[in-house]
Amino acid sequence: MSVISRFAGLLSRSVGLLACFGTGTAAAAEQPRPHQVIIISFDGAHDLAQWQRSRTLAATTGARFSYFLSCVFLLSKQTRGLYSAPHMQPGRSNVGFAATAEEVRERLRQIWLARSEGHDIASHGCGHFDGSKWSKTDWLDEFASFRTILRNAWTLNGLAGEPAGWRAFAETEIEGFRAPYLATGKGLGPALSEAGFRYDASGISRGPAAPADAESRVVRFALPQIPVGPSGRRVIAMDYNLFVRDSGGFERGDAGGQFEARALAAFTSAFDEQYSGERVPLQIGFHFTLMNGGAYWRALERFARDVCVRADVDCISYADYVGRLKAEPEAAAPVGG
Repeated sequence: MSVISRFAGLLSRSVGLLACFGTGTAAAAEQPRPHQVIIISFDGAHDLAQWQRSRTLAATTGARFSYFLSCVFLLSKQTRGLYSAPHMQPGRSNVGFAATAEEVRERLRQIWLARSEGHDIASHGCGHFDGSKWSKTDWLDEFASFRTILRNAWTLNGLAGEPAGWRAFAETEIEGFRAPYLATGKGLGPALSEAGFRYDASGISRGPAAPADAESRVVRFALPQIPVGPSGRRVIAMDYNLFVRDSGGFERGDAGGQFEARALAAFTSAFDEQYSGERVPLQIGFHFTLMNGGAYWRALERFARDVCVRADVDCISYADYVGRLKAEPEAAAPVGG
């Protein structure tokens, strides 16, 4: 074989290899990236105006939220004695109770509307006590109080108009839990499993993290610590922690808009890092309390209106995400890195 023939053969094989390599690269490039998941949640679910405000935000952005309800807000001052926290006298709560039965009625109406709109109603316990030293039995008692009060809220408060299906909702649709103060202990995990919860959102992680124990009965989520402000110091992605970071937990308003701008920048930066990177779910926790003049709520609304409307971003609830994991574990696995 001549030198020219050998060269032609080598060239032909090289072209073939390059073609195969190019085809593989193109095929890999065509693989769609997973959607960026954002999970926004609200602890306590107390203030009626914030119920409406959050639902309006969802309606305008297509988002679905998780509401971690404290059940003491379904009892009035007249019925507060029906709740007894572990190791406490009846009628005690760290966050108070509803003022009147009519306030309870409107809150129940908001819960039912949110549920009908596809939002996730979850448990924040009842009296907002630190349960880090509670036993499994203590937690089971608290969970039982929550379910009983939620199920019987209409009759306990002497209210007419209970929707058909309310009791079934209270008994079967409360899938998630977040511990008050994010304070957990050895007794919580076993109690969550025995009580039939599907997820626990009480953890904290250094940055956005995929849920732990995704294959177990109770999926565990963690609120991330995200860089905030010029120093980039990490703060839990929750309005209260931003409030403490900005003003030491003292109300200062936000006349110049600096707290709102700082929060929005932190949320956006955390989102951009995942959106252009591994697309780990980004979790943000809020309360129904307006802090520093409502700066953090305004930041959240601006953030959601920017990102939740994007075609490749899914602003969904914890229950939605767990449903994806359980229904299609292989498909859901890439979401979160």
